[in-house]
Order: sequence, then C-alpha cells, then structure tokens
Amino acid sequence: MEILTGAVAGLGGIALIVVAVIILALLVLLLGLPIKILYNGIVGAIILWVFNLIGGLIGFTVPINVISALIAGFFGIPGAAVVILWNLFMH
Repeated sequence: MEILTGAVAGLGGIALIVVAVIILALLVLLLGLPIKILYNGIVGAIILWVFNLIGGLIGFTVPINVISALIAGFFGIPGAAVVILWNLFMH
C-alpha cells in the first residue's frame, strides 16, 4: 500500500509542476506585450531625443509630436528610423 501512496503523491507533484508551468506561461504571455510596448516606447523616445540632440548641431531636427511619438513608441527602433527618414526625405 505504501508503494501505491508514493506513486499517487509523485503524480500529484508532477501535476502541481505542470499547473505551475502553465500559470507561469500565461503570466509571461499576458505581461510580455505591455512590457515590450513600454520598452519600445522608451527606446523610441531616446532615439528621437538623441537624434534631435545631434541633429541640432547640423540644423536638422525631427519634430516630436503625437504621431511621431506613437510611431516611434509602438515600433521602437524601426519606428524611430521611419520617422527620421520620413522627415529627412519629405521635408
């Protein structure tokens, strides 16, 4: 009877680990996107700020408005590059 009890406890321990891994995976999925968007927003804002800091020395700056901030914030480095190139070639 002790062997059967040990096997059942072992299965319960495995089930507990599986449930914990599933909960952890769900938390990562739910919190991963907001953290990534926040990270992209910070990186995009820093890139636009640094570009304006350096570009101000040569007379070229990028106006930071709601649209450029949203694009750079949502897409991060590629978004900031698009905003910079758009202002370089379209103005």
